[in-house]
Parts: sequence; C-alpha cells; structure tokens
Amino acid sequence: MAEQTYRAMILGMHCAACSTRIEKVVGNLEGVSRCSVNLATERAKIDYDSDAITTLTIAEAIGDLGFTAENADDLPDQTKEREDGEKRLAVMRQRLFPSFVLALCIMVLSMAHILGIPLPSFIDPQRAPLNHTLLQFFLLLPVLYLGRNFYISGIPALFRGIPNMDSLIAIGTGAAFIYSTWNLIEISLGIDPVARAHDLYFESAAMLLALVSLGKYLEAGSKARTTDAIKQLLQLAPDTATLIDDNGQRQVLVAEIQVDDRILIRPGERIAVDGTILHGESAVDESMLTGESMPVRKKQGDSLYGGTLNKNGALTMVAGKVGGDTMLARIVRLVQEAQGTKAPIANLADRISLYFVPIVMVIATLAGFSWFFIGGADFSFSLRIFIAVLVIACPCAMGLATPTSIMVGTGRGAQLGVLVKTGKVLELAEKVSCVVFDKTGTLTVGRPTVTEIIPFAAYDEKMLLSIAAAAESRSEHPLAEAILRAAETENCRELPVASFLAIPGRGITAVVSSGDEVFEVLIGNRELLQERKIAGLTESIIGNVDERSKQGKTVLFLAVNQSLASFMTIADPLKPEAVDTVNRLGAMGIEVVMLTGDNVETALAVAKQAGIERVVAGVLPDKKEQEIVRLQQEGKIVAMVGDGINDAPALARADVGIAMGTGIDVAVESADIVLMTGHLSGVCRAIGLSRATLGNIRQNLFWAFAYNIVGIPVAAGVLAIFGGPTLNPMIGGAAMALSSVSVVSNALRLRWYTPEV
Repeated sequence: MAEQTYRAMILGMHCAACSTRIEKVVGNLEGVSRCSVNLATERAKIDYDSDAITTLTIAEAIGDLGFTAENADDLPDQTKEREDGEKRLAVMRQRLFPSFVLALCIMVLSMAHILGIPLPSFIDPQRAPLNHTLLQFFLLLPVLYLGRNFYISGIPALFRGIPNMDSLIAIGTGAAFIYSTWNLIEISLGIDPVARAHDLYFESAAMLLALVSLGKYLEAGSKARTTDAIKQLLQLAPDTATLIDDNGQRQVLVAEIQVDDRILIRPGERIAVDGTILHGESAVDESMLTGESMPVRKKQGDSLYGGTLNKNGALTMVAGKVGGDTMLARIVRLVQEAQGTKAPIANLADRISLYFVPIVMVIATLAGFSWFFIGGADFSFSLRIFIAVLVIACPCAMGLATPTSIMVGTGRGAQLGVLVKTGKVLELAEKVSCVVFDKTGTLTVGRPTVTEIIPFAAYDEKMLLSIAAAAESRSEHPLAEAILRAAETENCRELPVASFLAIPGRGITAVVSSGDEVFEVLIGNRELLQERKIAGLTESIIGNVDERSKQGKTVLFLAVNQSLASFMTIADPLKPEAVDTVNRLGAMGIEVVMLTGDNVETALAVAKQAGIERVVAGVLPDKKEQEIVRLQQEGKIVAMVGDGINDAPALARADVGIAMGTGIDVAVESADIVLMTGHLSGVCRAIGLSRATLGNIRQNLFWAFAYNIVGIPVAAGVLAIFGGPTLNPMIGGAAMALSSVSVVSNALRLRWYTPEV
C-alpha cells in the first residue's frame, strides 16, 4: 500500500452542500482513505492509496459532480492566487452596478401605483398593460444574464441530484420569471391584461439576483481578508538581495540565491533567506517570527531568518536555507495546512449541510401547495411563499461558520508567534485542563549560570572570577562553561595557566599567574577541600552552602594558596516569566505539573520558585510518555510543553503537544503547536487563542442555525396563520445574502485578538 496525499484546488463550490457532497462521494471511492474539503479556502486534502486509485480518477470523480479539481502545490504561487481573487472580485463588482440599476428600475415600474409615482400613459399598467409588462421583461433579461452563474451552477447540480444554494436561487427566481412570463403571454392574448399586469414577479427576480450577488460579493471580499495574515507574512520576504561574490556586490532576485552564497544586509533592509552572520553586529526585529516586539541583538555566528528586519548595523551573512526551506516558508506552509483542516465542531454543520438543500426544496413545495390547496390562498400568494422559503435558506452560513474562524484564528496565531498545525488541535487546546512543563530548557533557561560569588579573603568578586575562569579554561565540564561565560560577561582579564589537573568526581587544581603573583587554585566540592585539608571551612559557611543546596543550586568552593577564598553557586535559573505564566494558567482553571529527570530535591526547589505544587521527578526521557498517560487516565486533557527533542514521545502522547521555539526543527514534526519563541507566555497565548477561536465558532454556528430555524418557518407563512405578516421574497433574499456576510465578518474579529500576556 502506497499512502499518498493529493491536494487540490476545487473550483465551482458555492455552499456547504457542495463541499460536503465532494467529501462524501470522493471519500467513498475505493482507495481513498480520507477526504477533507474546506469551503472557505476552496481546497481539498485527499489521502489515497496510489496502488488502488490515481489522482486523475479522483479529479474525474470531482468533475462528474460539476466541479473542477486542479493540482495545488504545497507552496502555491500566492501572488498569482491573490491576483486571481482580486480579478474575480473586480468582475463581481462590475456586474453589481448595472444589476442594481436595472432591478431598481423594474421595482419602480412595478410599484409606482403603490408609491404614488405617476407613469407615462404608454407604460402605465392601467392604460398600457402590455407595454408595462414588456418593459419589465426586457429590463430583466440583462439582470438574468449578469446573474447567469446561478443558473449555470444551480440547474446542472439539481439534475445531478446534488442541489446547492445556487439551485435554490435558480429555482426561486426561475419560478418568478416563468410565472411572470406566462402572465405576459396572457396579456398579449388579451386575457384580463390589467389584472395580469399587477400580478408580476419580474421585480422580485431582479432584486433577488441583485441582492444575492451583493451578498456573494461582500462574502468573497470578507473571505479574502481571512488570509490577510498569510499575505502579510509573504510580503515580508524581499524580492531582491545584495549578493557578494568575486566580482563585488550586485543585486539579484531572492529566487536566485543558493546555499553558501554571501549576502550583504544593510540597515533597514529585510533579510532575504535563512543563514548565519559572517561579519557585523546589529539588532534584528524578529517579531514576524516570535510575536515579540523587542529587537534581538545579533553578532558573528548567530542565526538570521528570512523576512526579519535588520535595524541598525550592516551584516554579512552566508545563506543556509533558501526557497521553500526557509523558516518563513515553513511557517506559511504550516498555517496553510492548518487553515485547510477542519475542527470536530464542524461535523454537525457538515452533516446537516449535506441534506439541507433537498429538505428546503421539500419544505418550500409543501408550504406552497399547503397554502394553495389547504389554506385557500390564490396561486400568486402560494408562489410567493414557495419563493420566499427557497431564497431565505442559507447553507453557506453553516458551511462558513467553522473554517473562516479557523483561518483567521490560525493566521492571527502566526502573527503572535503561535503556530497551530490543525483545526482539531485548536479545538482540543480550548479544553486543556492540565499543562505539563518539562523543567530544563522550558521552565528554566536551560544552561548552568553563575548566580552568586561569595568572597572570604582579600579578593574582590571580579578577581576571583578571573582566577576561577583561568583555572577552568582547560576543563570541558558544563560547570566550567558557566564560569567562563560569567567571566566573559564581566569582561574579566585572561590569566595564564601554568598547570591543570582534573580530579574526577571532585574538581580541579591549577596554577594561575597574575603579574608577579602565582596562585595555587583548587575548585571543587566539599570532599575535595577536606581531602586537601583546606583551611577556612567553618560551620557557618557549611550552613550557608547546605541552604543553597536545598534550593537546587550547585556549590563550588574556590581555594587559593591552600585557603578558602570563596564559594560560587551555579544553577539553571528559572525563566523570568515562569511565575507569572504559572499564575495565569491557574487563573484560567488549569492545573500545572512539572515533569523532570532531575532529582527530587532540585525539582522541588525549582517548583517552589515557580509556584508549581505537583512535581514528578526522576523520570527518564523514555518514561515521560507514561506519566502523560497516567494524567490522562485521571480524566485530564493534557498539554505537554517541552523543547521538542528529548520530549518528543511525551509531546506526541499528550492531547496537545506544545514545543518551544528553541527546538524548532524537531518541534515542527513532533508537536501540535509550535511557539516560535522560548518565552513561556506563549503557552497562555496558545490556549487563549484557542478559547477565543472556539468561542467565535460557536457564535457563528448559533447565528447560522438560528437564522435558518427562525427564517424558514417565517418564510413558509407560519406567522400568517395567526394573522401576522408574510415574508417578502426580496427581504428573504437580502437576509440570506447578509447571513453569510455576518458569519465571515464575525470571524474577522479574531484578527484583532490580543492576548493578555
């Protein structure tokens, strides 16, 4: 079995009935394991066995349903796609103006006697009913032509047995046109011409087409704005860059840049591709990646990412990743994948949409016949009821309720540095009741750091640090690296080392000189001091050291010339935002657990600082997954937060795996949500975004269902049974058109979602 994925752009879909029908038919093809169609993005993702079926067969099956399937690359030409969308909007806009002008003219003609508008005698319905009717008829023909897409799509779909929203409009306006045209024929034959001239529906057909076209135009414009986040990301990539080669500097297209090319980035320019700094130092705005507004200081050897902004210094970089391999391209790809997926909450709307249009047609027919045969109404009234039911029903609102919110929500997440991989994960994140944090590199900075230097002799802290750094300069121990980093940060003098000896499990000894002074240096634990009979280790000092050990810190003693000179504490410090993040999660009603392989004493000390009450310590990386399962067995929806490398099994096992940006390469593969920065506030952002998006989806679904549940009975004349008003088909058409617009507009509010952190 060769499982593959076919991604297609589906052209010709008009409502949720279309997308749901494609899913049902294609999903039932032999060899197709899964088919997901997104109405908002007009894309399909089809998993299939290439040994059993081909993409050509799948495309033909879609074509048999009246749609067109085109291959969609993982990274399509977004510029061309955007231009095509703008052209479609322009065509729709061009058709709207004449449609409305003609529809208004027909309405004035038909309602002049009600509005008290005098008409010339040659088109007055009382004096010249034939001219009056013919004028409306010929004014309507261009409107029908401008709105021909409703008939081109709706009527064939009806004959295929898969009616859609266009079918409802085609039947409703078609019935009005045919009935009125029949009256025109009777008028021309002299059959009660004045009465027939007052029983026309040309204005209803014209206004319905104009209003629904307006609604589709507004909907298309709103849907185009749902991809604004993607457009903004794509616009960050520059078109050209300054290439440095043997011939000097020259401008080239970014698409021509190859791996290992040298590129000059001037102040104020955007970086073209991913790579590493060869020369220079500058502040780089990486907010498009991380959502963090503060520029990051960059120097030789640091990484640069395409699309980020160089602020104030010239940089020379070597290209590392180009084209579709850059971080920006990967982000766009992730967001596009997420926008094309569905959340489980959409299942109900999808199931209803499949049968919605046929049910509405049955309701419309029954309502019309009931009023005519049972209610004693005339044919004109019954026809108006029939048309009103058809045109007020709106499967589009239901079909757009979920995907538009997911599109906008995931796009906004990308702007905030939160990449959500699927709609399902977005929905699950809202239900998270327990967040599990890995300790090292997640809650903590992830590398040992000198936190204290306590001097006991006639040396200042900087001198002690210089001596310690010199002694440790030949050591490869992680604690030695912490001392060397601290010395570099403090700009300590480099002192020569005459000799060096590492004592496994104890520490080191070395001889360090400073001018004419020579220092015999010993750095290590208490056992080493006791073995070498170092003077000055008092009970008071031992008490201070024990207190720091209980806080999870490692203590190193520094002896100079056989006397205790200092002790240093080294720890992996808690991230500054850890406490606030834990508190915020608690305020959101979420339990926080720390999961670590460290010993219990160190783990409890770190947990106490962070405000975490539940700690699981001493767990090896391959056992962390089992701890996640135990939490799930307690009935919790678990989110695991880790670096995406050692924690990959636990991230995969959790209901929601959240990987910090520090492990981005593996995180993209192992996690459900990727935080593009190591800042812990991203966890609150991700969960907050999920809650905002799911709340938005529920609002959309409520209004979509409520609109149809209330609107269809009113259109069927339920109020008229009790002496109330009936619904004019034109009002029903306007309501239907605006219902989809309201759903998409509500989803667009997520573009301004701002997290509290």
